[in-house]
Amino acid sequence: MLSGKTVAVGLSGGVDSAVAARLLLEQGLAVVGLTMQTWDGSAPIPDRGRSGCYGPGEARDLEAARAVARRLGIPHHIIPLAAEFKASVLDYFRGEYRCGRTPNPCVRCNQTMKFGLLLRKARSLGIDFDLFATGHYARLETVDGRALLRRAADRRKDQSYFLARLSQEQLRGLVLPLGGLTKQAVKAKARALGWADLADRHESQDFIESPDYGVLFDESDRRPGPIRDLSGRAIARHKGIVFYTVGQRKGVGLSGEGRPLYVARIDAASNTVVVGPQEALYCARFLVRDLNWVARSGPPEGALPVEVQVRQQHRPAAAELSRADEPGAVRVDCAEPQLSVTPGQTAVFYRDDVVLGAGTIASAALRTS
Repeated sequence: MLSGKTVAVGLSGGVDSAVAARLLLEQGLAVVGLTMQTWDGSAPIPDRGRSGCYGPGEARDLEAARAVARRLGIPHHIIPLAAEFKASVLDYFRGEYRCGRTPNPCVRCNQTMKFGLLLRKARSLGIDFDLFATGHYARLETVDGRALLRRAADRRKDQSYFLARLSQEQLRGLVLPLGGLTKQAVKAKARALGWADLADRHESQDFIESPDYGVLFDESDRRPGPIRDLSGRAIARHKGIVFYTVGQRKGVGLSGEGRPLYVARIDAASNTVVVGPQEALYCARFLVRDLNWVARSGPPEGALPVEVQVRQQHRPAAAELSRADEPGAVRVDCAEPQLSVTPGQTAVFYRDDVVLGAGTIASAALRTS
């Protein structure tokens, strides 16, 4: 099916994208490398040798991608997208925190940048290709004309969660060469090619090159307000809601309350952080908006059994989907309460290993006692 095609590969400079490109070359395909340039120097992030999607260390990552392209013997293009990244990802990230929600910048970047603006900008620059490939661990197939996204063969490395907001058009133009391989096999392939340096390279999946997201905010975001317990009693002051997320304990600054307290809810309208014991963070029902259906054409008419995953490291949980009273939303009822279901994060619905669809968590019904 790929014979005679030209495939653009998103090269990061790491082992996964390098091996993905090599596998395509071994199939006799024409391959070209694309790498996004996103750093604009607008955030006060010092260069401490870290690697991430956004930060001053980008120059090293771009050179690493160039070096991989030279090893492969393929053309390589750096696509300038700093302004677009700021508008689509950074501004979204800041806006969500300012509204008391916790964003998912990787899902957003895949949907709008890596599988969207990157390809359009590359083509506008005269770079010709038929398909796009990445080193993500997930699988694709087409059934009855519909592109299906499945979990990777290596469940420990599965990244279908991060791709679940891609459209049918994006999925139809995508190739995922590593979906049927284990990470161990990919590293073994690299070593067999003489790329031990890539196989042993430290991998980073950090959003920014800083352990503190606070560098993306300004002084206007440092607006103190009350920290209240579940009964509404004010017990402390916070330093600004953008510095907190549901489930957080470290850095909340509470002591002397007799038991650990966690962020249970953030109310942007009243500039309030609500805390409670860990058991109060469990939720069995929540609302999901902004839906993207992958294996389905739309929401279910009745109750639909699924497995739901509410963050990348979350163990999928048995649940039922049903239409919500709110148009364009679904209600998720979990068989067992789940910990830290967080507004703003992505919920992905699976049937076996197939992605049915995904959306944004809007609200969660937490315990109050």
